Amino acid sequence: MRASVHGVRSWRPAPGSPDKHRLDPTHPAPAIPIGAPSPGHGLSSRLFPAVLMSVTALFWIPALIWASTWHVILYQLGEVPPLNSVAYRFMVAAALMAALTRWQGHSLKLPLRWHLPLAVVGCIQFGLNYCSTYESERHLPSGLVAVLFSLMVFGNAAAGAVFFRQPFTRRFFLASLVAVSGVVMVFWPEIAGVQARPGLAQGLMFGGAAVVAAVVGNVLTLMLTRRGLPLMPVLSWAMLYGSLSLLLFSVLSGTGLHVSAKPSYWLSLLYLAVMGSTLAFWFYFRLAQSQGAGKAAMVSVIVPVIALGVSAVLENWQPTWMAGVGMLLAVGGVLWATRPAPAAPAASSGPDTEAGHGD
Repeated sequence: MRASVHGVRSWRPAPGSPDKHRLDPTHPAPAIPIGAPSPGHGLSSRLFPAVLMSVTALFWIPALIWASTWHVILYQLGEVPPLNSVAYRFMVAAALMAALTRWQGHSLKLPLRWHLPLAVVGCIQFGLNYCSTYESERHLPSGLVAVLFSLMVFGNAAAGAVFFRQPFTRRFFLASLVAVSGVVMVFWPEIAGVQARPGLAQGLMFGGAAVVAAVVGNVLTLMLTRRGLPLMPVLSWAMLYGSLSLLLFSVLSGTGLHVSAKPSYWLSLLYLAVMGSTLAFWFYFRLAQSQGAGKAAMVSVIVPVIALGVSAVLENWQPTWMAGVGMLLAVGGVLWATRPAPAAPAASSGPDTEAGHGD
């Protein structure tokens, strides 16, 4: 039985009406065809028009945003340690998410018993995940890190099947395999020379930890929302706890707290907080709610491919033939995996339909 949540007035149904937000983890919501509105999109009508709430938009908006952050993050590198920058980013994002929650008329007040799970989610999703990612990139080329994160699609799909009974079909597995193979081909020149890099094992360990943290964070976030907690307060509190964990780790590890006086640093931080955190994560988890954790993780497969397209325009990146084929495979695999399953033929007892009309 789902525990009641006091102090959250926006999602409570009227007496006698069906509770559309009480989702049982053992009975996942049915998949929605690509292009159809996602469930409950009216709750955010004050923020986004209906067209931005279609499943197509829920997939491509975070993919495009996170692809652009690959370039924007370059302006964060330099005098400020990455852990500090990520902490500032999620602190700003948490404040913005809280402001949007209140603007929509929702309450940020959640029962005290939920704050420990929210802190765990924040420390894993926005703390351990990003800490491990930055540590892995100290030892591994960014291409190999991108390949590791593309494997998240299998972890999310398996977790969705175990915890939410979401189907993990053969078509989805094969399509994911094609897409991930495409990402491997795109970054093969970097991967081929990785054996000569010192700290390879350490980098793979941190990279694997980052992927596991992302999968666990995804699952825990969805579990909380399926217990009736509204998504925006969940993300707001989790981002706050995640940013505090990063600040604490920075102090305890001896990194300290640093700031920059460069306008480019703060403008890029604002973009990463507003677009790369507040909006992208909200769209991503709405996608996961409606389509399942596995299909949502396809975003992590397509992001590096789009990011390389951005690099080709802004940084004069010249793709090889192998990278070109890999990009086609990645895009094709993603489209194959995310297209709606064919509808089952309707059963009929005779040549006429129940209403008496012929086919």
